[in-house]
Amino acid sequence: MHRLALALVALCAALPAAASTVGLPAPAFSAPDLKGKAVSLADFKGKYVVLEWVNPECPYVKRHYNTGNMPALQKEVATKDVVWLAINSSSPTSGEFTPPEQMAKWLADKGAAPRATLIDKDGKVGRAFGARTTPHMYVIDPQGKLIYAGAIDDKRWASAEETKSARNYVRAALDEAMAGKPVSVSATSPYGCSVKY
Repeated sequence: MHRLALALVALCAALPAAASTVGLPAPAFSAPDLKGKAVSLADFKGKYVVLEWVNPECPYVKRHYNTGNMPALQKEVATKDVVWLAINSSSPTSGEFTPPEQMAKWLADKGAAPRATLIDKDGKVGRAFGARTTPHMYVIDPQGKLIYAGAIDDKRWASAEETKSARNYVRAALDEAMAGKPVSVSATSPYGCSVKY
């Protein structure tokens, strides 16, 4: 009986944390940026915040960066005082882990403009949100409530040209919320590569 109890405790510890829920407060978190400085969600209280799970090795991520889609959206929302945080939750033991210096170079080469890029080596932030794919997107309102979670857009299998005409769920959620309207599509199924925890 004692061994069974220990086995159950070990199993529960290995399970990912429950995913965050649209309509409820977003999980609090803190993680180092590319220079090692701690960045917390609490730092941006009173602002809209977009979270983007990113992995430079993922073909889906590459499509959104190579077409300029993701960098353009990052720059667009920055003009509206929206904070964009890119988060890489790849484990250092994964073959797809990108060290901070390489991540910074890749982002610069792509013309990316997140407010900060966080390195979530232990996967705590990713698991708290239930991030499953790269990209996996979240929008948090100024009160700290999660108002959107899911895919970047409605074109999972898109060419570079089709990506430009996709319905962007993140933009739509921000536009509606900032206009004082309810978010019409608040949750979608994310697509992309699995997060390499």
